[in-house]
Amino acid sequence: MEGIELQALHDKLLVGNLDPKEFKTAERYQKTSFPQGIPECGADALRLALVGYTTGGGDIAFDVSVIHGYRRFCNKIYQATKFVLGKIGDDFVPQKTGQKTGKESLAERWILHKLSIASKEINEKLEAREFSNSTQVVYKYWYDNLCDVFIEESKAITQTGTPEQLRSAQDTLYTALEGGLTMIHPFMPFLTEELWQRLPRRPGDNTPSIVKAAYPQYVKDLDNPVSEAEYELLLGCSKGIRSLMAEYMIKDEGKAFVQALNEVSCNTAKEEVQSIRALAGKGVASVEVLSKDDATPTGCAVYSVSSNATVFLKVKGRVDIDAEIKKGKEKMKKAADGAEKQRKILHAPDFEEKVSGAVQAAERQKLEDFLTEQRNRELSIQQFEQLRLE
Repeated sequence: MEGIELQALHDKLLVGNLDPKEFKTAERYQKTSFPQGIPECGADALRLALVGYTTGGGDIAFDVSVIHGYRRFCNKIYQATKFVLGKIGDDFVPQKTGQKTGKESLAERWILHKLSIASKEINEKLEAREFSNSTQVVYKYWYDNLCDVFIEESKAITQTGTPEQLRSAQDTLYTALEGGLTMIHPFMPFLTEELWQRLPRRPGDNTPSIVKAAYPQYVKDLDNPVSEAEYELLLGCSKGIRSLMAEYMIKDEGKAFVQALNEVSCNTAKEEVQSIRALAGKGVASVEVLSKDDATPTGCAVYSVSSNATVFLKVKGRVDIDAEIKKGKEKMKKAADGAEKQRKILHAPDFEEKVSGAVQAAERQKLEDFLTEQRNRELSIQQFEQLRLE
């Protein structure tokens, strides 16, 4: 919890009853395992890590770097809370309940859906005493949903939105944060109590401590798989643009296209094109949405988002075509080899009987990822070869 320097670790070897013959061996182990000593991680990070290690097995592969990662996670929670408090302001009075008002944007409906589903899953995991899995649920909600996506999305709304949009975003930020803090409280009691005390209370709520606050529960009215699918499309498109921008080292004036492969996806992408651009990052100058009947853009690198959309990034004149074709073929072969290996794993005798459902799902997802990568490389190579002929 408090951390220790490497030399102090060495000194502790002299305090116990360690055989002098083993001293050098132990010292070498410390140098290898903790070359910089052990950083201060705090009680909450240690607690979350230990609960996460509680899988029902006997031994624990204890890793200080995991705990230190949770220490950084604590800071992320703190920064997220600070951001929300700054956006709602000192005079903010929350709604009496966290129910929807009907004025929420797509991003707001998405995060409220994620909160409700996470609440359902974590209660199920805790009741089943699947403590390690419960930490994964709340970690994903905080890291992947609230911090990395919704808070980033809300910045544009709170800066340029109408008064009505601003108020709705504030209400949703409050609800998403309040739910996140109470959800993770059993695992991180000290940090969450400190931050929860800084939140304004809902009208009529006189709860003195987060210890006594109601734990998040599944709310059917917030469960919205349609909004989830629509927003996941936007996230997939923005991820594809970011991935292509990074791979081809295009840092500014990025010109992207989203070709929607059905009418529903096309309408969603057109309505939320500014969200796609915002989520894609600062280097993207424009995002144009195309229907499946529009001509495919040329001179582009390609990223297949899903069966609903494909992303194109203009790279003509900005990359070495021959080098990219060579690199693309190498990566396509690597992806094909990876896919073949995954097929062997999935088709192994008794695979479904011997492996848990979660592991099966993870292995199938790996196969899908390899196949997607293979397809992306194939499409990009086709574009590059066409460019070479022009």
